[in-house]
Amino acid sequence: MSIRAIAFVLPQFHPIPENDEWWGKGFTEWTNVTKAKPLFEGHYQPQLPTDLGFYDLRLPEAREAQAAMAKEYGISGFCYYHYWFNGKRLLNQPVDEILKMGEPDMPFMLCWANENWTRRWDGLDNQILMKQEYSLEDDKEHIRFLCEHVFRDERYIKVNNCPVFAIYDHRLFPNLKATAALWREVAKKEFGFNDLYLCVIESFNIKVDPLQINFDAAIEFTPHSLMSWEISPKPFEQKLIDLKLKKEKTYSLRDYSKGVEQCLRRKEKNYKFYRSVTPSWDNTPRRGEMATLAIGSSPSKYYSWLKQTVEKFKPYSKDENFIFINAMNEWAEGNHLEPCRKFGRQYLEATQKALEGE
Repeated sequence: MSIRAIAFVLPQFHPIPENDEWWGKGFTEWTNVTKAKPLFEGHYQPQLPTDLGFYDLRLPEAREAQAAMAKEYGISGFCYYHYWFNGKRLLNQPVDEILKMGEPDMPFMLCWANENWTRRWDGLDNQILMKQEYSLEDDKEHIRFLCEHVFRDERYIKVNNCPVFAIYDHRLFPNLKATAALWREVAKKEFGFNDLYLCVIESFNIKVDPLQINFDAAIEFTPHSLMSWEISPKPFEQKLIDLKLKKEKTYSLRDYSKGVEQCLRRKEKNYKFYRSVTPSWDNTPRRGEMATLAIGSSPSKYYSWLKQTVEKFKPYSKDENFIFINAMNEWAEGNHLEPCRKFGRQYLEATQKALEGE
């Protein structure tokens, strides 16, 4: 059976009123990307786009070019982050336009980024900009909206006519099992779907059996896996020199190769578990001197990781055949397949080569 590679896509590449208010007029993800500066000699920053340029996802031409490039290199679909706060949606215009226009012809699904929006970008409760609150009433409103306006689209990714929907952080729900039951009931009784196909993301390296929470499968979240291996701090003598020169840095270095090795060593689960790979990681654009960087990434290492993942994966059925790539365009976290000035299309070429078994 064939494998479908699904790439995560961040929609924050267009201005919205809330970001204008919180971060300044015209803010998009590119704002931080272009401001990034190297933290040490040889540090690759800023990472700037080439082929697709500084696109605006409000434009159909930008969405079409992004999808066409992904398909050219073997990516089967996109997983868009979805932002819902008790009926209030953010960064929704790209997907809304995709639904309205019927273009591009690219399969897609949603992952609910169900954290608080904060000034620290990590969902922690520090200077909350938009709070995430939970109730069964909101759960019903949410799933009704998705079933009516999103899941019915012919391009929406389904398993046996069951729309695939993922949630980012399962820990935040007061009773996720009850939420899942309600979602399934509404999808079947009110909208005629066979069921929903619910996936839980393994965020923050927290492993969860989806069957215990009334979900169907788990998705590996490899950016967090890469953060597990911290590289030894600088020698004491170098620290003294940095302090003397007032150059002491607080950034954290992680070992990309060891993170990959840890992921590849993971054993099969007794539940449906979809593997994931990550091109690289460097959130300097968002965090500055507080950044976390995965050192040692390269197109060749990424290729080896994806190739081994593909070789080991046995699809559960003709529809349950996903491998996730995280991500297509997380530019402010140095995590992107899209071409940049240093690597060009090398990460896309590595993706195609690995998926084709070369």
